[in-house]
Amino acid sequence: MMDLNELVVFAKVAETRSFTAAAAELGLPKSTVSRKIAQLEERLGARLLQRTTRKLALTEVGAAYFERCTRIVADITAADRIVTDAQATPRGLVRVSAPVDLASTFLGEVLADFSRAYPEILLELDATDRIVDLIDDGIDVGIRVGPLPESSLVARRLAPLCAFAVASPAYLAKAGTPTTAAEFATHPAAMFLPNGRRAPWSVAAPDGEVAEVGEVRLGSSSMLAVVQATLAGAGVSVLPDFYVARHITQGRLIRLLPTFVGDRRELFAVYPSTRNLAPRVRAFIDHLVTAFDPPPWTRCEKAPHHVGSPTLV
Repeated sequence: MMDLNELVVFAKVAETRSFTAAAAELGLPKSTVSRKIAQLEERLGARLLQRTTRKLALTEVGAAYFERCTRIVADITAADRIVTDAQATPRGLVRVSAPVDLASTFLGEVLADFSRAYPEILLELDATDRIVDLIDDGIDVGIRVGPLPESSLVARRLAPLCAFAVASPAYLAKAGTPTTAAEFATHPAAMFLPNGRRAPWSVAAPDGEVAEVGEVRLGSSSMLAVVQATLAGAGVSVLPDFYVARHITQGRLIRLLPTFVGDRRELFAVYPSTRNLAPRVRAFIDHLVTAFDPPPWTRCEKAPHHVGSPTLV
């Protein structure tokens, strides 16, 4: 079986015409160099080098072999340089998976900022609510909402998430503004219904009092549709802060029961391993951490904010 190390050693000995000089340049013991040459000649069944006490020369077949070996070693060196250069400069494709809701709100701006900072990196976003297999699907980084299941993936905390009770100014002007949990439950609601099932949407005060959604008159498996319906005055709703923060800031939605917060979770970046992580992937993860600290939406009141080092999940 061919040993490429033998070719590299032979090429260096032939180039320097010295076992000692070749050993020094390769960073190997002279005995190792001699053994590699002996093994190569034995495998080929031919003498490649003519040795005397004062001189080392190539045989005729050795010269022909050296000519070919030089090309092979040059190709190997060039291949190594390609990998090294790629590792030194972030470039290439980064494939990202993220939930549809997040991808359709703030993630586009985050990706655009990254593209401007790293023009040699190509980004491909798979917006899906399916939990993809990063390895099988060829995904470099997954953005997921915790809690996360046990796995061999590495997770980097990005930002806290929570939910607020909201309604449009037009709806409140007509129906009145609920100021207690009991009043909140009497209002019709527009709510996100994943897979057609009612989710346990509610918000809770610091003292533990819970304000639950009452009659759901409009339900949808599309979070965006629920947001639009709430903006249009369909009723009260409990919606993720990253969906409603801008609408609250712009006055298009009013936050109800301001001390009440619901559905506290955290956002993570997950990836297969920190070992030999490609610079383009590391750059993207670092960019996410910076972009979400602080998060581009309203901070969860009194929610822990852990933007930290990688952990296994």
